[in-house]
Amino acid sequence: MRMLELGVKTHRVTSHHLLALLSRKPAGLILEVTDGTRECNDSNHRVSTFYDLVKDAPLRMAFTLVHELRPHRCTAVAVSPGRLRSEMVLENYGVDETTWKSSTAEDGHFAAISDSPRFVSRGVAALAADPSVFARTGASFCSGGPARDYGITDVDGSVPDC
Repeated sequence: MRMLELGVKTHRVTSHHLLALLSRKPAGLILEVTDGTRECNDSNHRVSTFYDLVKDAPLRMAFTLVHELRPHRCTAVAVSPGRLRSEMVLENYGVDETTWKSSTAEDGHFAAISDSPRFVSRGVAALAADPSVFARTGASFCSGGPARDYGITDVDGSVPDC
């Protein structure tokens, strides 16, 4: 229950305070970061019921915020990193920033499809700078989507798409 309360509450409290700022000036962007796109989460069970609900809540929030933000021409979207190469993930696979390409993760795809934390950040920055971002309101993206749309690469020049 604590996971559910904190996982959803943090997004809602942040949005509550951000909405007051966004409503002052048209063309703002609220971006919910989660784990998995709407399409992915709709067809996959995620660890447990509580974890699944917590990871789905930001997707639903981005969808519902569209209606609250529309009068202000503000955009709400959800974005999910791919197979993120965070410090913890690298440690779990027994690799580091210089050796991650040699990973032999159990699914065999980690080195081919994982992305650095900077990759999703570059996509977020491109979305925020896009004067036409309102056309994407309500959308759900994996980090590879904005990368393709805006010509973004990861720090190693790759364009992973988990």
